[in-house]
This record gives sequence, structure tokens and C-alpha cells, in this order.
Amino acid sequence: MKTKRHAKILDLIAEHDITTQEELLGWLAKSGFSVTQATVSRDIKELRLIKTLEADGHYRYTTSAPESTPDISAKFFSIFQSAVMQIDYAGQFVVIKCHVGMANAVCVALDSLQWTGVVGTLAGDDTIFVLMRSETHAANLANELKKYQGA
Repeated sequence: MKTKRHAKILDLIAEHDITTQEELLGWLAKSGFSVTQATVSRDIKELRLIKTLEADGHYRYTTSAPESTPDISAKFFSIFQSAVMQIDYAGQFVVIKCHVGMANAVCVALDSLQWTGVVGTLAGDDTIFVLMRSETHAANLANELKKYQGA
């Protein structure tokens, strides 16, 4: 859900001149995302959004990354759905089994989304290990990723 929400936020700030967190919260609600202001604040931080001064003297949220950033979520879903076979976790580790030769691509896409609680990732040819800050973070990530598996 978080990845879809992040993708929607990037779409919204590209389509609308959003100047406050409250405005963004309203647009998200209109788009079917029921979140709190604290969640929107974390999303802004995780997406590295900045307020940019426009020609009319008003500030609005924009992405600080290159123009290709909004496509990351879509690419992630595409790569993830076609490459991932199995997801599980044990302790603080999430293990993602992929088709042979696909783990690196999935791992790069996964890293680019900066999931909460991720300490680091390690990809082999067909397996990705994700070290999480806690077992709760590991369970949450595994459950979230399972939603995108073959969706």
C-alpha cells in the first residue's frame, strides 16, 4: 500500500500545485488513500520532496530527484511481478526468491523505493536478503511485498 501511495503522491504533485501537507492529505483522500498527517509527513520525507518557489511567488511540493523518479514505482511493480517467485522472512531477514538472473534487478528497484526499516540488501543470482531493523519491520515488509507478487 505504501508503494502505491508513494506513486500516487508523485502523480499528484506532478498534476497539481500542492503547497501544504493538508492539501496533499486532501488529494490522497480523494484518491482513496485514508492516511494521517503524520503518515503524509513521513511520505514527504521518504520521497525527498521539497518545496520549490514558483514564478508566481508561491511554494509547491516537487521532487528533488531527476524526472525519471516517478517511474520507479511502476518499474518496481513490473520487475517485481515478473521476477519474484517466493517471499518469506525469519527474524530480521526478508528473503526474496527470484527467477535465475533476476535478483539484482529486483534488488535495485527495491532499494530505490527506500522502504521503512531496511538496513541493507544483498542480491545474488536468484535470491535477495533484506536485513531489517526488527522482526516487526521484516514481517511488515514481507506482507507488503506479497501483495505485489503476481498481482
